[in-house]
Amino acid sequence: MTKTDEAIFQNETSQVVGSTEDKDNGAVPLKNKELDENGFASEVRDDDDDDEEAPDNSKVVELEEDSPWSTRMWEVFTTFWMLGFVAFGGPQAHVAILRDHLVVQRNWMGEDEFTELFAIGQGLPGPTSTQLVISTALSRAGPLGGLMAFFLWNLPGLVVLTTCGMLIKNFVDPNDPPFYLIGLPPAAISLVFKAFYGFSLKLDKPVGIILALISSCIAILINGDENISPTSSQYVFPSVLVCGGLVTYLDSKLTKPFGSYNKSPSKGWDATSDRLMKRIGIPLWVGALIFAVWLGVLIMTIVLVDVVKVENEYLEVFEVMYRIGSIIFGGGQVVLPMLQDEVVPKWMSKDNFLQGLGLAQSMPGPLFNFSAYLGAVYQKIPGALIAYIGLFGPGVILIFAIVPFWARLRHFPAFRIVLQGVNATA
Repeated sequence: MTKTDEAIFQNETSQVVGSTEDKDNGAVPLKNKELDENGFASEVRDDDDDDEEAPDNSKVVELEEDSPWSTRMWEVFTTFWMLGFVAFGGPQAHVAILRDHLVVQRNWMGEDEFTELFAIGQGLPGPTSTQLVISTALSRAGPLGGLMAFFLWNLPGLVVLTTCGMLIKNFVDPNDPPFYLIGLPPAAISLVFKAFYGFSLKLDKPVGIILALISSCIAILINGDENISPTSSQYVFPSVLVCGGLVTYLDSKLTKPFGSYNKSPSKGWDATSDRLMKRIGIPLWVGALIFAVWLGVLIMTIVLVDVVKVENEYLEVFEVMYRIGSIIFGGGQVVLPMLQDEVVPKWMSKDNFLQGLGLAQSMPGPLFNFSAYLGAVYQKIPGALIAYIGLFGPGVILIFAIVPFWARLRHFPAFRIVLQGVNATA
């Protein structure tokens, strides 16, 4: 090797060694270079570099990829098949059970998403806990997942109440319930406290806490004051939700707002990913069409029964249940006086009504399953199924119509701000 070649070799080698000491300048480390036959360094790719760069690319892809639909459907089945047998205690306890299973144990969604779906159910007519079951399963496995969760959630109570409505007259005395049912309400209270304590930790301070306290006082007043009819919740509860959203929206417009409104949707539900909309599988125009179907069925049944005067017992059962299910806010306890006014004494005696009510309250699942008992007493199995579909139908249809809009709108800052107030008052 000549002196010139040696000089070139030493110069090139010093450059390579120097590059290992100054990686910030964009130089390639020594391990990524090799000397060719002439003694010059050339760049080569190292397999370790691929391993180091992979995590960044995989994180981007992970937002768009999702587990197979069949896997998510199986998750819905394995989650809800047993909940229908253990969901005692009424809608408040149901919310606690669902939060524990879906948010805490299975991590299907965060607290924010769960509370938002709960608030939507509160703002729609129908059974709130059942709508929460449908919306959470819908956001997990699409429309079929939502429907499967709905039937699994209701099935035990539906079967028992239909059977008792046909065959049993004195199964449960509401004034003297069996000893094994006495402990259920106190046990349910602990579940309710656990759930709403968890909710309270996520509320914005101080605005969210104040709104929650005001909403709680209003709910206690409606259910505890003898001079206030429980049916007033029909318009009070939706009004409170609207006011809560309005308060947080106006507060966010202040120069120095009292609350904090810069939160973005949590991981996996953010605006950079369309995975939620893909899971739901219902376009916005289909959601609008579903809403039109609910309204059309309501108008048509009222016209046929009250205007055209069509005389058909099954149509009568469906019209009564569907009309009540379309205007009822506040859950199962509010629907009872309305049902009693409609079915006693035309469909059954007051004693039969109260016996079925005592039985329904001892069953797991929503109190709306009581509709199957009422229909069975009046028109046997066909009446039970028609009454069941009629009372649950409006709430189920509306939650399928609204959830796609929620999934899209929650990406907008203004809508998220309104949801903070709605969540706090719910």
